Amino acid sequence: MKYKRIITALSVLAGSALLSGQGLAFDLGVVAFQMSAETHARCANAAEARATDLGWKTQVLNSNGDLQAHAEQIDNLVQKGVDGLILCMSKPVEADAQFAAAKAAGIPTISVVSGTSPHTLFDVQVNEYGVGADSALYLLGTINFEGGVLIQRFEANAGTRVRGKILDAVLEENKAVKVVGSHSMARTKSWRDDVRNGMQALILQQAGKFKGIWASFDGQAFIIDDLLKEAGYKKGDVSLVSIDGGAEVFRRIKDPESMMTATVSIPFEEMATAAVDSMKKIAVDGMSKEQVVAGPYLFMSAVLVDASNVDQVLK
Repeated sequence: MKYKRIITALSVLAGSALLSGQGLAFDLGVVAFQMSAETHARCANAAEARATDLGWKTQVLNSNGDLQAHAEQIDNLVQKGVDGLILCMSKPVEADAQFAAAKAAGIPTISVVSGTSPHTLFDVQVNEYGVGADSALYLLGTINFEGGVLIQRFEANAGTRVRGKILDAVLEENKAVKVVGSHSMARTKSWRDDVRNGMQALILQQAGKFKGIWASFDGQAFIIDDLLKEAGYKKGDVSLVSIDGGAEVFRRIKDPESMMTATVSIPFEEMATAAVDSMKKIAVDGMSKEQVVAGPYLFMSAVLVDASNVDQVLK
């Protein structure tokens, strides 16, 4: 009878440990491509916070905008044998071999704002086509659909590239708007210097010839905003519209000294949280990918924010 009680007690303890350990045993790797960009940091930090809430062990890595480092970090996590991967603003084309290695190792991978890959479960995204249209049409509306504009692009990311293509389609249909200058951000590791150097030259060269500026993401717009202030521009002199959202851009929209006019706000924290929750459903709870999302994308909604609704958004 004594031994039976001991065995029963041990069984209960083992069962309790197993139940409580389902979350604790899960080892999640999170890789952000460039955490000096606010959006990448927001994604990675939110993923880590949600995983911590679930009791998971989480390792967050920052590739610092370096493609080789990004590939190596994914490789290292695969070799380590993590239970799942969340990749923020990743590079599925450039890191295809690493994505494939993760799939071959049986490691479920979910990306956020990275584009689709045959090796991932899915990508958490907003409708970048809609985001691009909202930002482009808003900018043109502020200049009454006529006059000169400056454009700041980024082609190396799927989302920002799509935004730029939709902007081009809008411009093609509105011939009274002229692109008087355009700069494409080429570097990722030193992207701030790249944007500053390129746009500073355009602002000086095209002074008096533009009424609006479109930037493919908010981080670029912050640099442009500072350049405009340094050049003596005042709020209302030009419209500055970009995409991403967050505390800093909302502050600038409210700031009477800032040229920041509007942003299309993407819910990066909610997207990262959805990625982790989806990982749990599939990798821990045993649901199929198709039960969580149909197709290669899990879409979430974005909202345009300007002076008319920024206070409401901040609440």
